[in-house]
Amino acid sequence: MIVDVVTLFPEIIESALAHSIPQRVMDKGLAQLNLIQLRDYGQGNYRRVDDYPYGGGGGMVMACEPLAQCLDDLLAANSYDEVVYLSPDGVPYKQPLANRLSLCQRLLLVCGHYKGIDQRIRDRYFTLEISIGDYVLSGGELAAAVVVDSIYRLLPGAIGDETSALTDSFQDGLLAPPIYTRPECWRGMSVPDVLLSGHEAEISRWRHEQALKRTQERRPDLLSGEE
Repeated sequence: MIVDVVTLFPEIIESALAHSIPQRVMDKGLAQLNLIQLRDYGQGNYRRVDDYPYGGGGGMVMACEPLAQCLDDLLAANSYDEVVYLSPDGVPYKQPLANRLSLCQRLLLVCGHYKGIDQRIRDRYFTLEISIGDYVLSGGELAAAVVVDSIYRLLPGAIGDETSALTDSFQDGLLAPPIYTRPECWRGMSVPDVLLSGHEAEISRWRHEQALKRTQERRPDLLSGEE
């Protein structure tokens, strides 16, 4: 898989993904990450990439031409499964979408900044707009890192035990059940007997029941279809 990211602050994404599973995925050659500096397409001596919004109001808007030239170059040189804009008003990012994107061969992610991107660019270029939550970040870089991380860990060979990712929260529409490790008794609290029984069917049943219970308590919207 190849992921290209258009950004004004590549160092944010680079540092966020230079550890743990994402770094191992890239070291193994399972994925490639290319960071494209948008300011290289900026205008004038200061490589300007923003301008004032029509209609007044505070803040600046990412200008059309620098971003359009960047996207035109990338689209002319590469074939993308999706061209993605990270934005607070995009579709909510959930595990099924991460699963789908992990099957793509090449993705292009674009990080917004300032008050956002001129709507005409959004209408012309993007095939998918993603929001990682109902809040506003300083820019799309951290959101892009979240998306890349969530995708990379699903790639075959990313995790030693590939069944681990399949039992994560949200993979089956539920939160993950409680988990335990050694010692068997810690500060007066014991591991549930069923997990020590070695009875796989009973353990599986217990985990499912606990997942349902935890989801009902913490995220009932996942059970009601309100998400």
